[in-house]
Order: sequence, then C-alpha cells, then structure tokens
Amino acid sequence: MAIKSNKSFSKRLKVSKNGKIKARVTGQNHFNAKNTGRQRIAKKRMVDFHMSNKDKRRFLVNM
Repeated sequence: MAIKSNKSFSKRLKVSKNGKIKARVTGQNHFNAKNTGRQRIAKKRMVDFHMSNKDKRRFLVNM
C-alpha cells in the first residue's frame, strides 16, 4: 500500500522553484479594519515554512 500525503495540510503550502516551502502566517484573516493598507498587504504574503526532513517525508510525500 502506498503512502499518501496529508491533503489538507499540503493544500496550505506551496513549494517554490528552489524547493523552499512557503505558507501564510496563521491567524491573519480578519480584524483588519483598523490596520493600515501596508499591514493588510503584509498579512497576505507567504513566508518561509520550516519543516524537518522527517516531517516532509511524513506529510508531503507526493509534493
């Protein structure tokens, strides 16, 4: 039986051209009305997501 990747987890991540894993910062979806435009844009950016090689093998098998 083949190992399956965790689909719900892998949908939240993007793998860059050089193999870096990117994800959005958690908890940034609402309560943005009092923030400046620059802060709102910064919340939508992807940041580096650090994972150990063991976790990559476990969660991101097919990525």
